Amino acid sequence: MTSMLAKHTSVFFLILLFSALAIADNQIDYSEVFSKYISPSSLGLKQEKLSHLHFYFHDITSGKNSTAFRVAEAPSTNHSSTFFGATVMIDDPLTIKPDVNSKIVGRAQGLYAFASQSDFSLLMVLNFAFTEGKYNGSTLSVLGRNKILSTMREMPIVGGNGVFRFARGYAQARTYSNSPVHTIVEYNVYVFHY
Repeated sequence: MTSMLAKHTSVFFLILLFSALAIADNQIDYSEVFSKYISPSSLGLKQEKLSHLHFYFHDITSGKNSTAFRVAEAPSTNHSSTFFGATVMIDDPLTIKPDVNSKIVGRAQGLYAFASQSDFSLLMVLNFAFTEGKYNGSTLSVLGRNKILSTMREMPIVGGNGVFRFARGYAQARTYSNSPVHTIVEYNVYVFHY
């Protein structure tokens, strides 16, 4: 009889313990929870769409209207055939046509760095900050490799804000013209967003 009483007492305490845990779980303040699943519609997200943007990027490295400035370099940069280590901060205009005086639709803001010791490849870390039409105030973020001597280069779009919230896609770059002071790059950007 004693063992039966001990057995029932153990079961009773287990039931009591699980009941107390269940009650405590219902009293958790979920505003302090680190992570939870939510519905996209709760953020006002509707059907995802694919947009194509086309513009020209103007990198002007000298003169009174310079938009690109070297801000860092390695001790060996000036002796490197690929300018390895040079880092350039940019605020380049994005225009609707190749002419730098055509309508500006945004700016490319960020930096690029010469990241290869064997070829002309850049690490691109920049935002396309748009100032025109329905994209005004929205940005797309680029993070990737740009092998600048290739005819066509492709870099990932890793995010965005404004109408490009939750963006993902890619940017194709093609050099339109190149001089020692002004490089014009044609961009075709394909991006999924809500």
